[in-house]
Amino acid sequence: MKKWTDRIKTPIQAELICYDVNGIQIVFGVTEENELKLFHFSRAPFDAENLCRKPDNWWPMEGMREAQIKESFQLVQVNFSGYNRPYEKHGNKYIVTAPGFMLKFDSISEERDENGDVLRIVQKDGVTGAKVESVLQFYDGLSIARMYNTVTNEGNEDQTLEYISSFSYWGIEKEQKEGIPEFISSDDKMSMVVVHNGWQKELTVKKYRFADLGMAQTQPHNYQRTSKTIEVTNTGNWSAKEYIPMGYIGNSAADSSLFFEIDHSGSWHYEIGDQNCHFYLAVSGPTEIQSHWSKNLKPGDSFTTVPVAVGVGHDDFEEAVGTLTKYRRRIRRPNKDNENLPVIFNDYMNCLFGDPTTEKEFPLVDAAEKAGCEYFVIDAGWYADGNWWDSVGEWQESKKRFPNGVREVTDYIRSKGMIPGVWLELEVMGINCKKASILPDECFFLRHGKRVYDRSRYQLDFRHPLVIEHVTKVIDRVVRDYGVGYIKMDYNIEPGIGTEVDADSFGDGLLEHERAYLAWLDGIYKKYPDLVIENCSSGGLRMDYAMLARNSIQSTSDQEDYRNYATISANAAIGVTPEQAAIWSYPLRDGTEEEVIFNMVNALLLRIHQSGHLAEISPERFDLVKEGIDCYKEIRSGIKDGVPFWPMGWADNEDKHLAAGIRVPGDVIYLGVWRRGGEADFEVPLNRAFPGKELEVSCIYPKACGDVFHYDDYSKTLQIHFPETYMARLFQIKVK
Repeated sequence: MKKWTDRIKTPIQAELICYDVNGIQIVFGVTEENELKLFHFSRAPFDAENLCRKPDNWWPMEGMREAQIKESFQLVQVNFSGYNRPYEKHGNKYIVTAPGFMLKFDSISEERDENGDVLRIVQKDGVTGAKVESVLQFYDGLSIARMYNTVTNEGNEDQTLEYISSFSYWGIEKEQKEGIPEFISSDDKMSMVVVHNGWQKELTVKKYRFADLGMAQTQPHNYQRTSKTIEVTNTGNWSAKEYIPMGYIGNSAADSSLFFEIDHSGSWHYEIGDQNCHFYLAVSGPTEIQSHWSKNLKPGDSFTTVPVAVGVGHDDFEEAVGTLTKYRRRIRRPNKDNENLPVIFNDYMNCLFGDPTTEKEFPLVDAAEKAGCEYFVIDAGWYADGNWWDSVGEWQESKKRFPNGVREVTDYIRSKGMIPGVWLELEVMGINCKKASILPDECFFLRHGKRVYDRSRYQLDFRHPLVIEHVTKVIDRVVRDYGVGYIKMDYNIEPGIGTEVDADSFGDGLLEHERAYLAWLDGIYKKYPDLVIENCSSGGLRMDYAMLARNSIQSTSDQEDYRNYATISANAAIGVTPEQAAIWSYPLRDGTEEEVIFNMVNALLLRIHQSGHLAEISPERFDLVKEGIDCYKEIRSGIKDGVPFWPMGWADNEDKHLAAGIRVPGDVIYLGVWRRGGEADFEVPLNRAFPGKELEVSCIYPKACGDVFHYDDYSKTLQIHFPETYMARLFQIKVK
């Protein structure tokens, strides 16, 4: 960590505290009023003149520039109930919060831990008694910091916390390259990427100008303080039901970016707004306005925000995702699953669809073993004689489906050299579950004195000891009695804003439940360190790194059409490390060989979630499945250390031609290429693969590739000829 101090004389008076940490240029300022400001957080160099850009329409009022600094650049936004926010703002913006703007600088300290450098910054307010400690954890070799804030009530009166940021930064647009004489409007230089998400349509990526979202720069240098914000928000327990909890802001005029992810499994919020000629970014967990969250702090009480990782880099989304990929690996629980990447067979998709029996499972086990699978998972339905949706919760095996017990099947799975698994949905109880009528109401989410219903299920509250006792016994039983080593942990309801039980607000109850669930999960892994738990929430609706720092694998989708799944597969590494992204490959009973190949290419660069009626497809098509799995076993050791590569940009649902790859150590890229309509002949540019080097391109799946490609090293293009409407191939690109 490189540190130095300086002093700004114009346009403001402030003592600077400057850091260069892993390429992140950080500049704090301490004003003459002893207020701490975060002036800079970027890969670009700091220019103090950009802090208080004087607009053409600046009001000729004495002290306006000083007021601009006074109400801006706070390191932390924190709002208590009942305190005035005197500076001019419009709407519900998370700026000029009180006591946020009242905080005075107390101390800054530097530490080292096993990950890298750590900064601890303390601010205090004498009026409210608020003490705020900000922690920035850095990671050696990565231009990223994990941040969180802890507010403590050191006063003599109760305080109600309505909002506190995890990261707040003013002036996200202020930089541009040295030598550019004219000020470039934000309309022309600023962009943001939003990763939309939804059931069966996960990981839809869109890029916007600020102006596209209603945040136009009215005139260059004009004073801006509108009521408009760009908001991306999640409220509820599905953290990714509308958006992946991450963001990207690019500045083309400075070739810089600011990107982040919110490592939380519930409600979160981020917004971009304008004030005093600058744009700001505020990132947080739950809020009162958006999430019905508030927290009462008695004297001595503290609250810690959800963590947010914030990185900097060039204006390059692929580079940003690569940095996030490496960060995600650094914060993840070490586990064998993400080192070895075993192949999973699951009997659900385009196969048994939740209707398992002993008779149906045995031939599938034989086929999965023959294909080379290493886990075999019995999906939904094993615990009920018939329709089970509204009666789940006790998780006892169905003797009708498994007359000799589930253990007969799991023992057979192990005899074939595979590890057995089962499907569970422990966070819910069906409204017709017998145990749900026995447990007290306090074991469930309650609002307005009533149990919360969603899709004929109740939401269990993991703060209650009876709930912890129940779910722990279920885990113990399936591990002990059924011999499972893999659990597909699904979660198919959205209980909304939270619960009123033992909570200061609905959102407070939800957040504390989520933290209790994570603590329970930590205990399960301590007890069973080699147990694999798949994170599933109706597919990818809880795709976040509170869950994935613990669980080793993520269900990416319930998408049932392999052609549509190609988009999700191509974009999966945006939200999840490649080795954690489970992708279905489910050949149809009566499909074609090209359909099998397309299915396999969907999964080969991530984690294979094999399914389909492997015991009932033709030998030729089965051989293609086995060949794909064999190919995967040859390349998976590189996937676990690789970063994504998109030679044609990220995939869109309407794209006819797609290409996505993994850049692995040793100057190798594995590249999937898909056609789903459009022209049979198209090109994939490889100029960014290994610039300045001669390349060698080969098709590695299937081996009988056909005459479908030609690589031209002069133009650095992969020329594709896919004569079938739906085709895919897997290529290897390496330096000669």
